[in-house]
Amino acid sequence: MLSGRRLDLLDPSPQDIEIADIAHGLARVARWNGQTAGPHAFSVAQHALLVEALGADLAPGRSRMQRLEFLLHDAPEYVIGDIISPFKAAIGPSYKSVELRLMAAIRRRFGLAEPTEEEGRLVKRADAVAAYLEATRLAGFSEEEAGTIFGHPDETGPEALALIEPWPIAEAQSRFLDRFQSLSHGF
Repeated sequence: MLSGRRLDLLDPSPQDIEIADIAHGLARVARWNGQTAGPHAFSVAQHALLVEALGADLAPGRSRMQRLEFLLHDAPEYVIGDIISPFKAAIGPSYKSVELRLMAAIRRRFGLAEPTEEEGRLVKRADAVAAYLEATRLAGFSEEEAGTIFGHPDETGPEALALIEPWPIAEAQSRFLDRFQSLSHGF
């Protein structure tokens, strides 16, 4: 990692995980394999910020730690990339195993508990709403097609909708780090 840490992907240690490395990596990983409209790729860092904002819309009053779960839901992708779901399924359980070990180490590093079933469903719902918005506004999907795949979202707040315009890498990285610092302040 740029921080100088060496991360063992098969046995990741929480001590080798740095938020700066996560922000750096996620800001450089493109959602939709880069197949989005606009002058910049829509990064996983920006997607994480969108999911966190959507989570706040879907379930107001969540604690800062619960909101960190939204923000970090795709954090393993800082080293393993954003692989589309059909390809993940084709790779099989070995990919999921690596992803789960990385996420467990990330949670331990930042003091996050394993989410409850309800919290897990909420993260998945916010992620699906983000995917719907990204698909229809950036990736050329019709609303009908995106609704079939991701479900039709309820009304989304203006804060979330403002996050859908792709940013340059440096902005995505900086805003992700700022949001992490804001949510984790005092822990």
